[in-house]
Amino acid sequence: MNTEQPLVHMEGITKRFAGVTANFGINFEVRRGEVHALLGENGAGKSTLMNILYGLYRPDGGKIFISGKEISFSSPGDARKAGIGMVHQHFMLIRSQTVWENMILGLDGLPLVLPRREIKERILGISEQYGLQVDPDAYIWQLSIGEQQRVAILQMLFRQANILILDEPTAVLTPQECEHLFETVRQMTAEGHGIVFISHKLDEVMGLSSRVTILRRGKLAGTLDTSSTTKERLAELMVGKKMVFSIDKKELARGRPVLECSSLHALGDRGFPAVSGASISVHEHEILGIAGVAGNGQQELCEAMVGLRKAESGSVRVKGEDMTNRAPKDFIDRGVHYIPADRKGTGLVPNMKVSENSILKRYWKRPVSKGFFIKWSEVAAFAIKLVSQFSVSTPSVETPVRNLSGGNLQKLMLGRELSDDPAVVLAVHPTWGLDVAATCFVREQLLSHRERGGAVLLVSEDLDELISMSDRLAVMCKGEIMGVLERPADVPVESIGLMMAGTVIRDEAFGREGSQE
Repeated sequence: MNTEQPLVHMEGITKRFAGVTANFGINFEVRRGEVHALLGENGAGKSTLMNILYGLYRPDGGKIFISGKEISFSSPGDARKAGIGMVHQHFMLIRSQTVWENMILGLDGLPLVLPRREIKERILGISEQYGLQVDPDAYIWQLSIGEQQRVAILQMLFRQANILILDEPTAVLTPQECEHLFETVRQMTAEGHGIVFISHKLDEVMGLSSRVTILRRGKLAGTLDTSSTTKERLAELMVGKKMVFSIDKKELARGRPVLECSSLHALGDRGFPAVSGASISVHEHEILGIAGVAGNGQQELCEAMVGLRKAESGSVRVKGEDMTNRAPKDFIDRGVHYIPADRKGTGLVPNMKVSENSILKRYWKRPVSKGFFIKWSEVAAFAIKLVSQFSVSTPSVETPVRNLSGGNLQKLMLGRELSDDPAVVLAVHPTWGLDVAATCFVREQLLSHRERGGAVLLVSEDLDELISMSDRLAVMCKGEIMGVLERPADVPVESIGLMMAGTVIRDEAFGREGSQE
């Protein structure tokens, strides 16, 4: 029997927001030298509980003990002084400042004249050690979402936290980088650190954690030893019903090309090449996956293929028509729809209502508009139908989208883009940070679109998702297409990981597109 005081003990934690109980009487603890996984659907209360532990929220009831001593946090600074570090799913970074400036925000004892060189050298040393490469002088606004997550992880490592809260830490890593991170986590636990591991990837939870706590609708559904449970049981506790994990993807004959790019070159936000000579095509009845470590040109490629980023050279065609550097509205009118990774910053307008966000791609079309006027009754009717069809949980269509959970934000954006059966959908990280049920729903909708004759360009850092969903798989590194796999399921994951790191591998599973020729 383990009689040692746990590093963290949270007892009877309750938190309410405007009459909604986010946490109700939750007990949670982290022992020295363990990885304790925290599971639950979006909106189950995981982030609220961890924000309380990190000092961002104060509980309405309950107690917190750190190494046996009761503590009340008034701010994240108090939590950091107690040795707690947290990497949030939605990163707490200052976009207008550089990487190295973000690293030292809130640190005590800094000299009046900052030792910039020493700070940058330490950042580079840690980034090299953990395989999380970043430029210390880059501004946060210039970085992709994946690169921002790397900065958030490095920030925690920089501050030498003893109790680490990792919220979806592997979402943007290659298999090799994931394993490296897992080795680091195991080393940390061997040294006595306690780690809270929040992930929707149940295989990772089963392979890394010692115990698992599951929340459902703000309440504790159970705490189990990982060795004595299964991922099916964990999923059932999360959603309250049995879940089917297999993907039913029908064999379909590939149709005509819908969206193509040839020798495409585009610059990133910092003015350097981000896409270098990319050539790919997406066909009817097809999901073309794009694999790559975040920041290797995937986002810029998609933006150039929907008119959001200038193509420096090369071409973009929609159903054979040259659309290079046309306006985004022209792409929308020709059936090219885009689901960006940044839900709140690019895909949706947080302060606008659900109904208003639902018509962002159709406000100039009938029956929503008539001349220069919007018919709000039609807007409401359309939004109500969309919310019902795509299972968006919202108090009403008049609710600002900032009040919705991540899963419901994604369902709303997905429904808006798929509601009129576009010719092609470019989906960038469509299941990133979503719970099991929401992930299954999004995947089913993309597969259904494929079956109806639509084309899907799927960008993800989840290789399991890409391999199971994609008919073909393109791999990107440093803006180049390293190869296009005709049968991705036949290629070892390790080989795909090497390609993501820049190695060209010749294999009979490769198609004709891509630089391997």
